[in-house]
Amino acid sequence: MDNIINGLSIVATPIGNLDDITYRAVKILRECDIIICENPKHSLKLLNKLGIKKKLIALHDYNEHKIIDQIKSLLKNKNCVLISDAGSPLISDPGYNLVQFCIANNIRITSVPGPSSVVSSLQLSGLPISEFAFYGFVPKSKRKIEDLVKTISQEKRTSVFFVSSHKLIVFLDCLENIMTDRSISICKELTKVNEFVFRGAPSNIKNKILEDKENIRGEFVAVIEGQTIKKHDFDEIDLYRKEIEKMSEKFTLTDIVEIVHKFTKINKNIIYKWLLKLKK
Repeated sequence: MDNIINGLSIVATPIGNLDDITYRAVKILRECDIIICENPKHSLKLLNKLGIKKKLIALHDYNEHKIIDQIKSLLKNKNCVLISDAGSPLISDPGYNLVQFCIANNIRITSVPGPSSVVSSLQLSGLPISEFAFYGFVPKSKRKIEDLVKTISQEKRTSVFFVSSHKLIVFLDCLENIMTDRSISICKELTKVNEFVFRGAPSNIKNKILEDKENIRGEFVAVIEGQTIKKHDFDEIDLYRKEIEKMSEKFTLTDIVEIVHKFTKINKNIIYKWLLKLKK
């Protein structure tokens, strides 16, 4: 195994099942001098299970610069570890500025890989994952969520999001309205006994989740299928060219998209792209 040397080790910790800790992670946690973490009370659950007692330093987005200033000498002369509450640090978690400080000051950094809810959700989604885009947590307001969904409706790669319980249904509503027939998956309680993955169209998943209030508890990872436009999709719309041209004299672009989608069930984004092409 690696010898522990001075600097910063970025260590992944379990996302649910504490048995997912790696041998290398345990070795480094046991031999390090200090552990930098999000929530000491949360991290103590794992450390107590492993029988490890270390000095813990809380690092948050709002105190990161202050903490860096306090521990800069330790980073240069001691073995320091960065962990998050769960999973791989820095993924929608604090630590970016800490890493930047180490790079700027030639302090050794190493990554100790392990559990990741992003990777696990992609693997379980059943969707293409050769290319994907991670967007972090969905926004707080409904309007910003709608704007985001409109943006990713044009994304050809698979998209991944973290979703809190109180935003889940709003997020699914937006997906249902904007990407009606797109395949998605919603993962919850990953690696735990009650792990579950909802797969299908947004409306179907929303209905399944609303069947039981317990389904809405916890945090979720959403995986959204990328946009795929095939030549025959445009060919199908061409069958209605004359009717659509007549409609364009009376209705707005948005109205036409809604009407054509209602009667043909063709993806709204494909209809919209076809209409823009028609106008050129």
